[in-house]
Amino acid sequence: MDKSAVIFDTDPGQDDAVAILTALASPELEVIGISTVAGNIPLKLTTKNALKLVELAGRTEVPVYPGCDRPLGRALVTAEHVHGETGLDGPDLPEPVTQPQALHGADFIIETVRQREPGTVTLMTLGPLTNVALAFAKAPDIVKRLKGLVMMGGGCFEGGNITPAAEFNVYVDPEAAAMVFASGVGVTVLSLDVTHQMLSTRERIEAFRALGNKAGEAVAAMLSFSERFDVAKYGSSGAPLHDPCVTGYVLDPSIFEGRDVNVEVETGSRLTRGMTVCDYWGVTDRPKNAFWVRSADSDRFFGLLTERIGRLP
Repeated sequence: MDKSAVIFDTDPGQDDAVAILTALASPELEVIGISTVAGNIPLKLTTKNALKLVELAGRTEVPVYPGCDRPLGRALVTAEHVHGETGLDGPDLPEPVTQPQALHGADFIIETVRQREPGTVTLMTLGPLTNVALAFAKAPDIVKRLKGLVMMGGGCFEGGNITPAAEFNVYVDPEAAAMVFASGVGVTVLSLDVTHQMLSTRERIEAFRALGNKAGEAVAAMLSFSERFDVAKYGSSGAPLHDPCVTGYVLDPSIFEGRDVNVEVETGSRLTRGMTVCDYWGVTDRPKNAFWVRSADSDRFFGLLTERIGRLP
């Protein structure tokens, strides 16, 4: 089987964890490495959590590279109110014994993309785009060498989840997101418009627990923790499962539907900082620079995640 080469750039986060574990369990994907960024929690904890996940999956050969500890030009905003003080509150995962790599996450992205054949590496981004924007600024040549970038971030019809206008990942570093959308890289956006349809209901959480493995139990515990915040917030039957949509899309794009659009990011306004201005209806002549995913089959999505998590230890 020919594998698709991917790099995760992430700030784990319970939903990041499910995205990464699903990929590590998928034989179609070669996870070259994981770069970490400050976002949901500070960099030290996102790096520790990434190490915990490769150990939980039994995939310690996948290296972890710490990246940027703050946005390009702003103070860091974090989300412990959602993810808990560790970022992975819920399961009791052991302290990692695997060590992070010395190379900076942005430099890892640059070196890897330059070493691989053009058009063979996909960036899968689950957090603020600081590392990616830095890599693109330092090495513009890698933009055209990438197969593409699949990101969780933004919102159009669903508005925002950290402010009325902005989704968290883009809000934390809007300048970085603006640079990425303007770079010319092929971007696929899994925004709140689709992730808010992917609800981790009690039945779906119990399906992970019923797998009977350590990973399934950990995922059930993670989702049960995050559910206590989001169900109260949204009043829904389960919490939206955001970041695994990136892995789900890369594994099976037929689950999802969307269209090519223009996206620009607001960086100047006090009220709409981090807003992804998505020209979904084509009312401007701005060039299309992203594929915006708006809907998906949630049953097929959760079925895929559950099957893959069941393959792990």
